[in-house]
Amino acid sequence: MTVLDTGRVRLHVQRLAPPDGRPARATVVLVHGLLTDSLASYYFTIAPALAAAGLDVVMYDQRGHGRSERPARGYGLDDAAGDLDAVLSGLGVRGPVHLVGNSYGGTVAFAYALRRPERVAGLVVVESEPATAAWAAKLAGLLERVRHEMTADEDAALAWIAAHHGGHTARLARAAGRLVRDTSIAVDIPASPVLDDDAIRALRCPVLALYGAESDLAGQAPRLRALLPHCTAELVPGLRHSVLVEAPARVRDAVLDWVGRTTAPAAAERQPAAAGPRVHAR
Repeated sequence: MTVLDTGRVRLHVQRLAPPDGRPARATVVLVHGLLTDSLASYYFTIAPALAAAGLDVVMYDQRGHGRSERPARGYGLDDAAGDLDAVLSGLGVRGPVHLVGNSYGGTVAFAYALRRPERVAGLVVVESEPATAAWAAKLAGLLERVRHEMTADEDAALAWIAAHHGGHTARLARAAGRLVRDTSIAVDIPASPVLDDDAIRALRCPVLALYGAESDLAGQAPRLRALLPHCTAELVPGLRHSVLVEAPARVRDAVLDWVGRTTAPAAAERQPAAAGPRVHAR
């Protein structure tokens, strides 16, 4: 594995290249969701297929998740966008990239595209939304509920999860509970700067948004279409929030088609990013 030292946090990074030494058509950066998620969600679903199709695939564990370092503080959305910037600079990624964000990872992708528009060729967001006041309130409630359940009676909560969702999910939930309990994440994320409609309209890169038709986020599809001039939003029938896990082939095909339609021919010839943080191979 590769550990990238940003100077603020050490992040676990994985990179998959096209086979047989072929030059990559474009770079896609996969950003995972919150608490129980990690880069493994991509590694075992769409990442290998994207690399096999000729893409340079970058994925990393967000701070506090997977094999990345878990600092006590620094979990706001600005911190997450800064970590993404550090990953791109630290790896020396050339030119604008395509960001693929699942759930909270999509919120990070929206924030980064507004912060560094010159570095983003396009977005694919899965079951995600920009950081609005309503989003912040929802995340505050979710994180407080996790903190309360894992503090009041962790054993009972984990036993229920194991009985209904399996032992693997219970182990992920235990790690998520510790993250919420032992760090400032439950305070930092809801306190992140939020966007109004005018700020969201400032996003100019093309956006593909995928939602489960039965998800409580499905209403984001018409909202994003109305706000963003270059947005395509689609509903996947019969699914709720777990679109990436339950319909990986649908997501894979959507990403490949979108990247093919939004990649500038000269992207591979753009200048590399400035030198960044230290990278350690393990």
